[in-house]
Amino acid sequence: MRRKSVLAAVIAAVLLAVASGGTALSSSVTTSRAASAAAATPGCGKTPTLRSGTQSIQTSGQTRSFILRIPDNYNNTNPYRLIFGFHWLGGTANDVDSGGSSGFTWSYYGLRQLANNTAIFVAPQGLNNGWANSGGQDLTFVDDMIRLIEADLCVDTTQVFAGGFSYGGGMSYALACARATVFRAVAVYSGAQLSGCSGGTQPIAYIGFHGLRDNVLNISQGRSLRDTFVRNNGCTSQNPPEPAQGSLTHVVTAYSGCRSGYPVVWAAFDGGHTPGPVDGSTADDGARTWTKAVVWNFFNQFQSTNDTTPPTSPGTPAVSNVTATSATLTWTASTDQGGSGLAGYNVYREQGATDPLLGQSATNSITLTGLTADTEYQVYVRARDGAGNLSANSAFVTFTTTSTGGDTTPPTAPGGLAASGTTAGGTNLSWAASTDDVGVAGYDILRAPGATGGTFAQVGTSATTSYNDTGLTPSTTYRYQVRARDAAGNLSPVSNTVQVTTSGTTTGACSATPTVQSQWGTGYVIQPLTITNTSTSTITNWTVTFTLPAGHTLTGSWNATVTTSGQTVTAKSVSHNGTLAPGAGTTSFGFQASRPDGNTALPSGYTCTSA
Repeated sequence: MRRKSVLAAVIAAVLLAVASGGTALSSSVTTSRAASAAAATPGCGKTPTLRSGTQSIQTSGQTRSFILRIPDNYNNTNPYRLIFGFHWLGGTANDVDSGGSSGFTWSYYGLRQLANNTAIFVAPQGLNNGWANSGGQDLTFVDDMIRLIEADLCVDTTQVFAGGFSYGGGMSYALACARATVFRAVAVYSGAQLSGCSGGTQPIAYIGFHGLRDNVLNISQGRSLRDTFVRNNGCTSQNPPEPAQGSLTHVVTAYSGCRSGYPVVWAAFDGGHTPGPVDGSTADDGARTWTKAVVWNFFNQFQSTNDTTPPTSPGTPAVSNVTATSATLTWTASTDQGGSGLAGYNVYREQGATDPLLGQSATNSITLTGLTADTEYQVYVRARDGAGNLSANSAFVTFTTTSTGGDTTPPTAPGGLAASGTTAGGTNLSWAASTDDVGVAGYDILRAPGATGGTFAQVGTSATTSYNDTGLTPSTTYRYQVRARDAAGNLSPVSNTVQVTTSGTTTGACSATPTVQSQWGTGYVIQPLTITNTSTSTITNWTVTFTLPAGHTLTGSWNATVTTSGQTVTAKSVSHNGTLAPGAGTTSFGFQASRPDGNTALPSGYTCTSA
C-alpha cells in the first residue's frame, strides 16, 4: 500500500465534465444475469487461449490493456466468479494486480488472496491513469473485456463483481448505475460520482467505505453514492452510525428493509482518503486493513452453486511467537467436499454467546495482531468453501499474551518543535528526540485550528523526529504540538506549541489556491488547484501561472491546457471549466511533478488572470 503510486493516486479530482453515456453490451449479455441462475459462458469446456498477465483489446477505436489473473488450478468446466479491480487516479493496473508494497496480501484490494483460486481477476488500465469515461468509452471497455473473457474462459454470469478506490470507486459506481443487470455487486472505496451515472435506477448489491476525515473526496460524496442504492434497493432510509473522530475505529452498518438479494452496507471509519485503514492507527496498510475481509464476505454471500457440503474440520491449532499484541497459529489443512473449492479459514475467539472473528487466512496459518497484553485467549478455526459453507470448529487452543513488562514511565516531552517550508497546503515539522527508560516507539502529531482556541487532535504519527502535514487550507492558521509514546503505550507531555499560517495568492479577477494532495521523496501531486472568480462579473476563461523549483519536472496534468517554459508553467482553462459566476470556483484542475529525491520544495508564485 505505502508506495509512490498510491500516494500519487489519492487525487481523485471531481471531473465534472465527463459524459455518462456508453455503448451497451449486446442483448445476449445485458439480459438480467445478476438475478438469474448461473449460465455457462461460451468459454466453458474450451481449452483457453488467454493466459494470466497483460492483455490487449480493441475498443472504441483504441488499443486498451488489462491484466488478467486466472486461477492456478483453473478447471474449464467450473464457472468462476469474475472480479474487476479499478485503480485510482494516477495509479495503474499493475498497482492493483501486484498489491504494491503490501504484495499479494493486497492484490486486488486483498480479494485475490481471500478468493484462494476461486475467482478470475481483472485489473483494467484507465486512459491517462484515470476513469473519465468520456462518451461512455470506459463502460464500453468493460463490456468488451467481459465479452472477450467469457468467450474464452468459464465464467459464472451471476457472479460478476467490481470494486475500486477513489477514481476507481467512481468507475465502480458508474458500473452500478449503468450495468446493474451485469454486475452482482460493487464495492466503492472512498469514491464519488466521477465517471458519470448513466441510468442509476436499477437495484444492485452495494457496499461503500469512506473516511470521516477524507480531505480529497468528502464523506458526504460517499454517502450520496450510497443513498442512490438505498433508494433503488428499497432499503429503509436511516442515518447509519459512524465512529467518533479521534477514535481510529470503524463502524459497518447493513441497511434493513432492502429487497431480497440487494443489500446495502455502509462502512465509515475515522481516517482519511484510503482503501486500507487500520483500526487504532493512522496507517494505510493493505496487509493489516479490515476492509478486505468485509468486502470478501459481502461478495461471498452471493452464491449460485448447489454446493451445501461443508469442508472438513481443520486440525488443532498450534501457537507460536506469542507477544504482548500478536500470536501465530498453524493447523492441519481442511479439504473441500462439495466441489466449490476451499476458500480459506476464519479464526474466532471463544467468548460466550457471540464469538468474535479475530482474522481470516487463505492458508493454514495466520498471525493475529492487535491483541491485548497479558490476556488469555481461547481460539478455534473454521474452514470455508467457495459456496460459503463453514466447517465444524477445530479443537480449541489457549494462550496468554505477554505483559508489557510493567513499564509505567512515560517518555520525556519532545523539544524544540519547529515548522518550515510552509506552503498553501502543507508544512514540515521537526523536533528534538524524547528519551525513555525502555525506548521511544514513535510520536503523535497534534493539530488545532486557529491562533487561539480549538481542540488539539491527532492528525498523524511519525517514527522519526519529523513530519510533513499536507492537505491544509490556504491562508489559514494552525497550531501544532507533538508527544512521544513508548512500547507500553505511555504518553509523554506535549512539546512546545508552534503556529503556522499557510499561504494563498490572488491576482486580477480570479484566485489560484493550491492544495498539496500527496507527496513522496521524488514527487508530489497538487490537487485541487482551486480557481475562484473573485470579481463581480462572470468570467469565461482563466489562466494560471506558477514556478516549479529547480530540478522539478511536470509529469502530468488534467482539466487544463498546460505549457512550460523553463520552470514557468502556464495552465489555461478548457471548455468545461472556464466559465465561472462571481464567487464560483472549480476544483477540477491539478497536476503531478517529479523532483530530486529528498528535495522537499514545492511550486510557488501562483497567479491567476481572467477574461
